[in-house]
Amino acid sequence: MKKTNKINKKVPKWMYWTPRIASIVMLLFLAIFSFDVFEGGLGFWGTALGLFMHNLPVIILAVVLWISWKREIVGGIAFILVGLLYTISKINALPYSLIIAGPLFAIGILFLMNWKRKKKRKENKK
Repeated sequence: MKKTNKINKKVPKWMYWTPRIASIVMLLFLAIFSFDVFEGGLGFWGTALGLFMHNLPVIILAVVLWISWKREIVGGIAFILVGLLYTISKINALPYSLIIAGPLFAIGILFLMNWKRKKKRKENKK
């Protein structure tokens, strides 16, 4: 007789998709802040460089999301670390830094929850 419990069931769709969709929304939100580079009158190459520099964190997090799509542990650790680094860098304005860091923490926690649930499911199959 096979033992059935909640752990043996597949990972719920909401738990799989929520951190991924939230990551994409967060990356788009962060990319919006790069639009201020167009107000500087820097010319083409100056604007291109400014856009690249402003979007460097977005590019790095997009690569992390790409890796995290299958390896949730990477996303869990990376998004939490980025949230911590951002909070530490903006320690003088702690309440305001949580506007950016809070969602990063939540995304990281959701990735870790998804990873842990998959890990338990694999262990119970053995």
